[in-house]
Amino acid sequence: MQDKVAVEVSGITKKYGNFTAVNDISFTVAEGEIFGSLGPNGAGKTTLIRMLTTLLKPSSGDALVAGCEVVKHPEEVRRQIGVVPQAMTSDLDLTAYENMDIYGRFYNIPTKERRQRINELLETVGLFSRANELVASFSGGMRRRLEIARVLIHKPKILFLDEPTTGLDPQSRRVIWDFIQQFRKGDAMTIFLTTHYMEEAEEFCDRVAIIDHGKIVVIGSPAELKAQIPGSDTITLRLENISEPLTGRIRHLPFVWSISVEGHLLQASVDNGAQNLMELLENIKDQGAKVLAATIHEQSLEDVFIHYTGKALRDETKKVDFLIGAGAPRTLHR
Repeated sequence: MQDKVAVEVSGITKKYGNFTAVNDISFTVAEGEIFGSLGPNGAGKTTLIRMLTTLLKPSSGDALVAGCEVVKHPEEVRRQIGVVPQAMTSDLDLTAYENMDIYGRFYNIPTKERRQRINELLETVGLFSRANELVASFSGGMRRRLEIARVLIHKPKILFLDEPTTGLDPQSRRVIWDFIQQFRKGDAMTIFLTTHYMEEAEEFCDRVAIIDHGKIVVIGSPAELKAQIPGSDTITLRLENISEPLTGRIRHLPFVWSISVEGHLLQASVDNGAQNLMELLENIKDQGAKVLAATIHEQSLEDVFIHYTGKALRDETKKVDFLIGAGAPRTLHR
């Protein structure tokens, strides 16, 4: 039996005049999946998520979110989703409880149920003891935990997270993800994520789409994407002696793509380094060479990203307007 579909995107496009932010994108997200989108600044990630959450109307194409068409039935979509945008949106002049309560009222949750749900969520994110304190006194990590709890008050089927941990310290990021996974297990939610942290996508996402210039260039599980890049694992060997017959033999091994030699160090770009290390060592032994040390650098999602986009995501800088966020050219808002 096939997995049920939580999000189905069909040829969705968004244009601003002559500029195409999202260009004819199609894909599906299964129910219960954590689906990540990665891409350079300006690639179209946030524009896509804003269309799926009904904040922007597509120029063409459409999408079904929780079975509802985002173009024809945006109100129904909003009832089924929770959205945590890039910018912090909790009200600094209200308490944590008041922030939660107002959000619950938006969804017409009855008073008794609303109070119970608020207390449960604040307890889950570790803020129950701070419920009656002004959010202005909270750290960035605490505010983000509150905002995740807040959008879950109506038990959405799909949670959209637009770079939810940007700017947080590593410990806060880990805490946030612990809570997200806890909520996902409890309510079997689908999670649609954009992130600038490659390790988040690699560790937590079931599948990842790399977006560049408004189009999806590749999509698959982190393991599948890494396996598509030939010769991305690097085996570094320190040898007692290196000869031309040895290097010639290594070059002709079917899993070796290239080698380089510097002094007593030999580096080989290979497929499946851990799997093929023993065969490599056996061939070296057959040539009478002695291995003094060996290390393997396995390919990562970062390598995949660089392969398809030509740049490292972590080298980019990003400035997000508190009110606007990303997703549209800033000149259009002036």
